Amino acid sequence: MASTATRGERRVSPVFLALVAIMAVSLWAVWTGFSASPGFAVFLFILSGWIVSLCLHEYSHARTALHGGDISVGAKGYLTLNPLLYTHAVLSIVLPVVFVVMGGIGLPGGAVFIEQHRIRSRWKQSLVSAAGPLMDAVFALAVGLPFLLGALDGAPDNVRYALAFMIQLHVTAVILNFLPVPGLDGFGVIQPWLSYKVRRQVEPFAPFGLLAVFGFLWIPEVNHAFFDMIDAALRTLGVTEWDTYWGQELFRFWQGTPEIPPLHTVDFG
Repeated sequence: MASTATRGERRVSPVFLALVAIMAVSLWAVWTGFSASPGFAVFLFILSGWIVSLCLHEYSHARTALHGGDISVGAKGYLTLNPLLYTHAVLSIVLPVVFVVMGGIGLPGGAVFIEQHRIRSRWKQSLVSAAGPLMDAVFALAVGLPFLLGALDGAPDNVRYALAFMIQLHVTAVILNFLPVPGLDGFGVIQPWLSYKVRRQVEPFAPFGLLAVFGFLWIPEVNHAFFDMIDAALRTLGVTEWDTYWGQELFRFWQGTPEIPPLHTVDFG
């Protein structure tokens, strides 16, 4: 049977369009200096952009599942990009936003319910799981293109810092989400290839997988290695630690506006 969804099931939600509008207007405010608080404009840009990317992440899971044979995703509203229709809004939206605010880590979301028995092959089941973090990687690359192309010359420094922090969040999300840990998409990629017995044994641990990952990140050696990996990935995009540091400082507008030295006065040599 063909994998289809009605026009209504594919209509983009006004909620998502509103988030995109907030993202665009807040970036304009950062660029023009229109906002009385540059940090608040950066905060709105990062927060709305992060939720937009979470919607795209979940949409990618659902769209791939649709083409794999799960036509139920349309009726559930997953193709509308409406974050209010996710099965676990707390896991997909609230917790990721809280972790962004608290620690600047891109917490993987995950809350579209896929009826795996409808997916026609193990390869397609793996691809459904991989689709979300792959979308995060595409988003990070898209935001990183101005750095790669040197297109930010002449742009306000705060724009550079806001984009850099956005990229950092998505790079952390990609790396965390591809870990082969129960409850994360990385485990979903390999799960179809495991025996039924192994899957049943691992299943009870899925709700705690993400907590275990963050527990390990509290170990200094693990934390250091993790952020070294993040920094290496950012450097390939032309993003420096200076950029991401000040992006995060601006994002935390409630701490006051930081005094940032002009970029042209900084020697990175």
